[in-house]
Amino acid sequence: MQRAYLAGCLQGRASCYSPRMTNPDAFKTELEALSATLDRLVDTVRRLSEENRSLRHSQEQLANERAGLMARNEQARSRVEAMIQRLKALENTG
Repeated sequence: MQRAYLAGCLQGRASCYSPRMTNPDAFKTELEALSATLDRLVDTVRRLSEENRSLRHSQEQLANERAGLMARNEQARSRVEAMIQRLKALENTG
């Protein structure tokens, strides 16, 4: 069955009974198959949306953790530089 025909039929632009499909049972079967496909697509979109939300949350947490680690690293670097300066001062005075 042609997709364009089905789309037109579902949107009300075409008669649901064409010369190619005069059997209402065949049409019903095709419509049920399309409905099942649509249900699977909706489930997939829901699953992917939830996965996307979870990944964005994880990304935000990791970015916050990274910012904290960078701040700690900067503090440690400053302390080491200060210690080196004190050691040099002691070396020059001693």
